[in-house]
Amino acid sequence: MQRYSVFAVAREALRGHTGWDRAWGSPVPRDRYDVVIVGAGGHGLATAYYLGKNHGITNVAVLEKGWLGGGNTGRNTTIIRSNYLQDPSAAIYEKSRSLYETLSQDLNMNVMFSPRGVMMLAQTEHEVRGYRRTAQANSLQGVETEFIGPERVKDLCPIIETRGPRYPVLGALWQPRGGTARHDAVAWGYARACSAMGMHILQKCEVTGVRSENGHVTAVETTKGTIGCGRLGIVVAGHSGVVARMAGFRLPIESVALQALVSEPIKPCMDVVVMANTVHGYMSQSDKGEMVIGGGADGYNNYTQRGSFHHIEETVRALIETFPMISRLKMLRQWGGIVDMTGDRSPIISKTPLQGCFINCGWGTGGFKAIPGSGWAMAQLMATGESPLAAEFGLDRFRAGRFVDESVAAGVAH
Repeated sequence: MQRYSVFAVAREALRGHTGWDRAWGSPVPRDRYDVVIVGAGGHGLATAYYLGKNHGITNVAVLEKGWLGGGNTGRNTTIIRSNYLQDPSAAIYEKSRSLYETLSQDLNMNVMFSPRGVMMLAQTEHEVRGYRRTAQANSLQGVETEFIGPERVKDLCPIIETRGPRYPVLGALWQPRGGTARHDAVAWGYARACSAMGMHILQKCEVTGVRSENGHVTAVETTKGTIGCGRLGIVVAGHSGVVARMAGFRLPIESVALQALVSEPIKPCMDVVVMANTVHGYMSQSDKGEMVIGGGADGYNNYTQRGSFHHIEETVRALIETFPMISRLKMLRQWGGIVDMTGDRSPIISKTPLQGCFINCGWGTGGFKAIPGSGWAMAQLMATGESPLAAEFGLDRFRAGRFVDESVAAGVAH
């Protein structure tokens, strides 16, 4: 793999940037791979990367029906945090956050990780009690958070109106090492590293069927032919139920669209991430100056990737009370991402009824922040048959009633 550095940039500048290698290849599919992963988003590519890096498994193909990183990886609001209440959730998200800290160095690609801090506003007395409880739990879990008062909130983010009539700010759960990263760079970095290990990334290669013999997966049927495999990983976010049905089993998930938008770019005015869960809105400022705003999920099942006006209106109307200055901004663009929701709003990283087939799905509205930890756990599960990080997120928990109910515990699943 050609190494990126300031010296390489200087060298290529002198020769018109004619010496750069392709970041990843466009190979012809082999007849068979040790592992096939369906889905070349962040989670699928991270799984492939840690299969190679941690377990030495490099005869791997990552299949993508569209283009690399073109699904939810490129359609989210890039928030990274780990201040969850439940122990299994805090463990995998903190693993992910810690991996983000050095991901640029590990992948030799700047993913623009910015640990600017994440505030979750408490705008009701119920939220105050809940976030104080979460701060105590995080202390026991080794996750650095604290509950701060409205004065500190105002100091950290001066554009906030803390005395709003409907949504006053009573405090916030503050994680100083949370933040953001550039979503497409995360996918590109993992893809480049996987390609350098000899793995095949096959774009425009849609899976149309799954073959099995005696209850064990043997191959996938694709638009580029049948590809044999010893192990199969399904990592396709909102389309998990569709691919699982091809493999012969059903999942306890539903797919909905999650809304987001960005404003026109303005001068820097906000250097933290703010989540306002009472009104279900969250906002940060990108490096280009755009205000990145996230809203709620549609209340009905769908596979659209367009934003719906009523959610944008509801989110912006509420956020204007907390951030009055955004009332004067113009919206630049809006979109939706297809997210897969479980009943307890926690992910599924699990073996499946089809032997040799593994599934990683159900991240709902919080998938981007989990990419490195999710890939680490999924690779470990596929390589060894078990993973401490994934142990509580198996499919069997729904049959046994062992829910990891993060939506009730934390008040939000983002």
